[in-house]
Amino acid sequence: MLQFEVDKEYPRPQFYRSSWLSLNGVWEFRFDDASEGEQAGWHKDVPGDRKIIVPYTYETKACGIGEEKFHPVVWYERELDIPADWNGKRIRLNFQASDYLTKVWVNGTFVGQHEGGYTAFSFDITHALAQEGVNKVAVRVEDNNSCNLPRGKQRWVENNFGCWYVQTTGIWQSVWLEAVEPQYIDSVKMTPDADKGSIKFEYDVRGCDQAEHLSLKTRVTLKGAFIREVQQSVDRAQTTLEIDLLSENIGEWKSAHLWSPHNPNLYEVEFTLLRNGEEADYVRSYFGVRKISIQGSEVLLNGVPLYQRLLLDQGYWKDTHLTAPSVDALIEDIDKAMAFGYNGVRKHQKLEDPRFLYWCDRKGLLVWSEMPAAYEFNDDAVQRFTREWMQAVRQNYNHPSIITWVPFNESWGVHSIAQDYKQQQFTVAIYHLTKSFDAMRPVIVNDGWEHTVSDIITLHDYEERGEAFAAWYADKDEIFKKSFNRSKYAMASGYEYKGQPILISEYGGIAFNSEEGWGYGNQVKTEEQFIERFRSITQAIKQLPYACGFCYTQITDVQQEVNGLMTIDREPKIDPEIIKAINLS
Repeated sequence: MLQFEVDKEYPRPQFYRSSWLSLNGVWEFRFDDASEGEQAGWHKDVPGDRKIIVPYTYETKACGIGEEKFHPVVWYERELDIPADWNGKRIRLNFQASDYLTKVWVNGTFVGQHEGGYTAFSFDITHALAQEGVNKVAVRVEDNNSCNLPRGKQRWVENNFGCWYVQTTGIWQSVWLEAVEPQYIDSVKMTPDADKGSIKFEYDVRGCDQAEHLSLKTRVTLKGAFIREVQQSVDRAQTTLEIDLLSENIGEWKSAHLWSPHNPNLYEVEFTLLRNGEEADYVRSYFGVRKISIQGSEVLLNGVPLYQRLLLDQGYWKDTHLTAPSVDALIEDIDKAMAFGYNGVRKHQKLEDPRFLYWCDRKGLLVWSEMPAAYEFNDDAVQRFTREWMQAVRQNYNHPSIITWVPFNESWGVHSIAQDYKQQQFTVAIYHLTKSFDAMRPVIVNDGWEHTVSDIITLHDYEERGEAFAAWYADKDEIFKKSFNRSKYAMASGYEYKGQPILISEYGGIAFNSEEGWGYGNQVKTEEQFIERFRSITQAIKQLPYACGFCYTQITDVQQEVNGLMTIDREPKIDPEIIKAINLS
């Protein structure tokens, strides 16, 4: 476990600065259905006609509005109270997520815009701040119902349908200010090498051209024990360093301490940027050393076969929708997933709050990180998807809990991938582009069926009975000759199975009898019926000699989809110990 404790509310715990100020809370708010605000000068003074509690969107009850009707443009405004001791520093305005096209002004001066609903962004607003008096920030967010956007489970029609839910519009994760010197560390990419027992740092330092005699000190500890400290000169924006982690200071053996679900060892690291020997920037972080690899039909973690017991997790809450109501709510989901006997989650169609990933890192819960889908295939959709996906990979790369990337799901956005050459090549390109940035992790291309190039073959099947499932999947070779899901083929045309690991990455979805929602297959009436069906299908999957894991649908109910192990209020429907015993038997 980490020796240092970051502020529980800090939005980006893997890159922690102490000089920050939360902007969550009450903002002025206004709808702009006619998109007239920018021309009318609202960026100078938003004529707010109501209040909203950020970071909850106007569609949620928690924000104070709770209107589910779609509005294409929304405006926010609030005053900025800049601390006096930040005088002379660069002031950065950070958004963890805002959906979809966000424009920002400070005191009427445009400071930048960001496109994408799920990734973080920042603006340097120093030049726009007033020397005296009140500072105000205005934010315009534009969204639409286009299926060219990576929208995930957000509906694009008036009402919910199938497994698509109320849309998310505007700011939906934390907003905060931080102060930095003219020279500061913008990011650090951390790549562990478990075989060598080392860690590689790739630094991006801003302001190098404006100062001489810069150096960067990197100090690594584990559980409070000193491991290494290295100081090096900095004369350009990008620089690298590799540190040997082998040390006799921890334990009897001189070896790196690996991260795994059973032992989520995290090294602490402190980055100090020095200017003429004086501290210019100080950032605290951490990393885990672990190796994900594939050997034949097995996924290995640190050289040991890893059987993955995953739980589908869509990350929705009743009154806050995609936004977690609190850090404690994120921790609760992690703890309850583990209490049910799962060692990981497939975070489905959502890029989750970094604090969720932080606690997965700390507690040892594995994560499959999946990109929210677009639902059309054209040049615009390809460009939008590619840009936002690579932002996501880059932003979440350092989390040891993430062991798999999932850019595509069930042919969403590539509906004709089974035969269409262009759609196939798009997925192949995303696979290789992801690998160019991250050579460590497996990449699953088109989770569920119709795979092109993919490190793991994943199959979705909501068969209710274990006997029928076992009979259908008895012969592995036959799976790749027939429509395994009674309607879909495992591989896209022109692509062959090459011995990759196989995982049943969606199954179950059992719902209790309800007139208000749906689950997969027939609904059950009693706990006994639920347990019998859960046991039957789960044991059938576990007995497949070639399957290296499974993912059950799902952790909680979500709006009209009532097939969770828990209600949307996180109340278990079945004793977790019963589910755990079946999963671990």
